[in-house]
Amino acid sequence: MTVDEITAFIEALGGVQTLRPSEGDGTPEIAWGDRFFTYAPDGSDGAAAQPFTTIVTKDYPDEPPSGLDRPEAFRVNLHVGTEEFVARIGRDPKAAPGDLEPLSATDDVFFAHPSYGTLGWIAVKNPSAGTELALQELITKAHAQAKHRHDRRAGA
Repeated sequence: MTVDEITAFIEALGGVQTLRPSEGDGTPEIAWGDRFFTYAPDGSDGAAAQPFTTIVTKDYPDEPPSGLDRPEAFRVNLHVGTEEFVARIGRDPKAAPGDLEPLSATDDVFFAHPSYGTLGWIAVKNPSAGTELALQELITKAHAQAKHRHDRRAGA
């Protein structure tokens, strides 16, 4: 799966605002080239909403490295909640974060997000055939949860 294929899949779910920080738009340089997906059906509140999925193209300085220092490497991050986190990662997200850090350097394997794992976020680096269907399923669920949160805040 490529970044563009994943982006197209997410955007096809509907109501998605994709933030694509780049040079000259006022965003921090560290975020340039990354993508942040929020549920914002009216397009106006996406920048203020919490993303339900992100794609990062480089290791961030305050996180353990995921090996994104090579061309075309990227990591998909998504909020799945505690129950799904346990099902995919095999432990409670509140457990010691270092338990699965070595997996963050492995392609096409789900692992606890290096910074937000304790909050129910998982990640996969360079997803391909091994994780494609599961990733699409998890993104669809994350989108539905974001829609539910949006609708609840809007009083719908």
